[in-house]
Amino acid sequence: MTRGLIPEENLPMLTQEEILRYSRHLLIPEVGLKGQRKLKAGSVLIVGTGGLGSPASLYLAAAGVGRIGLVDYDVVDETNLQRQIVHGTSTVGVPKVESAKQRLLDLNPDITVETYNTILTSENAMEIVSKYDVIIDATDNFPTRYLLNDACVFLGKPLVYGAIFRFDGQAAVFYAEEGPCYRCLFPEPPPPHLVPTCAEGGVFGVLPGVIGAIQATEAIKLLLGIGETLVGRLLLYDALEMTFDLIKVPKNPKCKVCGPEPEITELIDYEAFCGVPAHDHLEGSAGAQWDITPKELAERLARGDKIRLIDVREPHELEIVRFPGAENIPLSQLPERLHELDSTEEIVLICHRGSRSARALDLLTAAGFRKVKNLRGGLQAWAEEVDPTMVVY
Repeated sequence: MTRGLIPEENLPMLTQEEILRYSRHLLIPEVGLKGQRKLKAGSVLIVGTGGLGSPASLYLAAAGVGRIGLVDYDVVDETNLQRQIVHGTSTVGVPKVESAKQRLLDLNPDITVETYNTILTSENAMEIVSKYDVIIDATDNFPTRYLLNDACVFLGKPLVYGAIFRFDGQAAVFYAEEGPCYRCLFPEPPPPHLVPTCAEGGVFGVLPGVIGAIQATEAIKLLLGIGETLVGRLLLYDALEMTFDLIKVPKNPKCKVCGPEPEITELIDYEAFCGVPAHDHLEGSAGAQWDITPKELAERLARGDKIRLIDVREPHELEIVRFPGAENIPLSQLPERLHELDSTEEIVLICHRGSRSARALDLLTAAGFRKVKNLRGGLQAWAEEVDPTMVVY
């Protein structure tokens, strides 16, 4: 059993209204009145208010965790609403942390919700993380995951990890004081070109509900000190097969962060370490030298310039919308199909939002191609800047 994080002395009292609200908790011996007072005294920081942060924040607010922190820099978008249930149509365009705060306080006005409408970085992470008892990783990128792990190790905080992709989910608790940290399991990040995002690969809408609820469960257990947490265990969930598997994760005695002789003793540049940005504000760009804007491409096509258009999306995405005149060579097949391309031709690479085509450009330039460009912003930008009748997704 993991020791509780909240001291039993000087716990706040519950009001009559709170006793009524949490009565179903009070009837459980493992929680009871004292446990509910611990939850009221406790605090949880949720980094990311998207698919995972939505159910996690809702259940923590409903459970009566006294102080909840929300970190996110994004605004609510229509494409979020298929899975990010803390937001709604009425808050499209609103900063996610403010949209979530509004919903959480409507659910439970007795709690405190603190918002950080910012990107978590090596400059602000220690200050923000230090203010909370439990940290929930509800992010979708590797730089922030490593950043959160290292900050939690340095500060002695438990990190409740979750990850989702298509039909698969993972959850664990990384707590260096009692078990392994995230780096014990993943010492190095995967190669950047092998890391598709949910925007590229999709995610089953109910999947984050399952994993986010598990993260909330682990956070509450940590605050109360009840049950067996996922410290030292990785939970794997397959929604298609409806299976749960547990893998034991040992502490790595040679871990560079939590080992007895750590090599990393302060926060580093995590974007450089992972080779990818920690946010998608720059998504869709390969850099000024290699980009072509939608308007520039439209003008050149209108002039009749000879340009070979290569769409690197997956074939099933073509059923949603096609780019006129483009050939389809999926990014996953590109390495073995390079022989189909001629380096003397002028080539423009296209995808949904420009990120996969930027990775395709890296593959081509590494193979010696020089007359190649990336459509900056992809089909999304083309629809916004050139053809508003094009279907967006």
